[in-house]
Amino acid sequence: MESRGSVPARPLSYEGVWRFTAPAVDISVPQARHAVRDLLNRQGVPVGDDLVQGLLLIVSELVTNAVRHAALLSPEVAVEVAIGAEWIRVSVEDNHPYRPKALEKEYGQTGGRGLLLVREITLEAGGSCDVEHTASGGKIIWAALPLKPVGDSAPL
Repeated sequence: MESRGSVPARPLSYEGVWRFTAPAVDISVPQARHAVRDLLNRQGVPVGDDLVQGLLLIVSELVTNAVRHAALLSPEVAVEVAIGAEWIRVSVEDNHPYRPKALEKEYGQTGGRGLLLVREITLEAGGSCDVEHTASGGKIIWAALPLKPVGDSAPL
């Protein structure tokens, strides 16, 4: 006997996992960013512009790092977007074994702060990020941000 008011949990229309690969070359950075933006639009994810911009910047930084630092051992990178009812997770996988570290703020340096930026964007949004090793010896760098649908912002 089914109780009144209980509805079996069904995934929302925008939930799912999407994965695509790209060559580890410079042109893949804007292509990955556009692919993620188009995916969010196509799936109708109810997300605010600030979160979208943060996600796209994270994707750009992670793909850029893979292209610049892993291409020699990883001629292809994989980008994955996982969307749940309450979160969005983006990750970039390559086959290079080196586990990068976020550099601290050094004002005289013009580059090398991509992971620091990823960490700051993620923490500001209330999310988390990390690096994991793959079974094949490579790595996955990911960031998960809480999905705050448009109109769900807390009053000031």
